[in-house]
Amino acid sequence: MKPTDLSNIMCMAWRFYRTTRQAFGECLKLAWRNFNLVRNMHTEVVRFYFRKVDGTLREAWGTLRSDIVPPIEGNDTRKKNDTVQVYYDTERQEWRCFKLLNLI
Repeated sequence: MKPTDLSNIMCMAWRFYRTTRQAFGECLKLAWRNFNLVRNMHTEVVRFYFRKVDGTLREAWGTLRSDIVPPIEGNDTRKKNDTVQVYYDTERQEWRCFKLLNLI
């Protein structure tokens, strides 16, 4: 783990706190869950759950392994969004995303 990882986790936790006004400890737990999920997705296919925008719970199998995900076609010049996590859904064979705040 790099020192910048801890800084990113704390920044994410404060962003969650400013958005939700929940207890900071809960926001910090959620930031750690998101960090660990992304770290694991870089090495394996991970099963995780998140709450969709309509309120239903979704089970997802996703990864960010470079040997599994297809290359991005075309010129992808979209602006990075810090409130969502993009992952490759191995069941649907598509790129998907979820709101970081909605990770279960």
